[in-house]
Amino acid sequence: MSTDLMTADIGLIQRILPHRYPFLLVDRVVDIDGYASATGIKNVTMNEPHFQGHFPGKPIMPGVTIVEAMAQTAAVMVGTALDMADKEMLVYFMAIEKCKFRRMVTPGDVLMLKLITTRGKPGAKVWKFSGVAEVEGEMACEVEFTAMMDLPAT
Repeated sequence: MSTDLMTADIGLIQRILPHRYPFLLVDRVVDIDGYASATGIKNVTMNEPHFQGHFPGKPIMPGVTIVEAMAQTAAVMVGTALDMADKEMLVYFMAIEKCKFRRMVTPGDVLMLKLITTRGKPGAKVWKFSGVAEVEGEMACEVEFTAMMDLPAT
């Protein structure tokens, strides 16, 4: 692990990711160790649109949005490491594997999205990641996923 860990605030996140409300699902990324690992932070709030229907009277964050938040964290990690701010990088899921949900995520929770790159390096189009989402140290979701990084020619 590097001693020079980086952080991406919402301004930098929006310069890397094309996602916007209501689909921007990560608020901050901390402990960015190059393209090796990073931790995303997602503050779960009741005003998110999926809570209107999932479920009325018992709001639960959909599992697919937890996985998407982890993917966005991975994209910010790689985008920060490869200096992709303002370069219109796109990322596409190729596979989602070994996904398990362990706990409900509800408004007021803070999701800590811990990602590790298991395959990928500068210049590669296909990357693989392993991730765990936690709330107060308790695992909410674990997943492995593969993504294609559509990086503009430099």
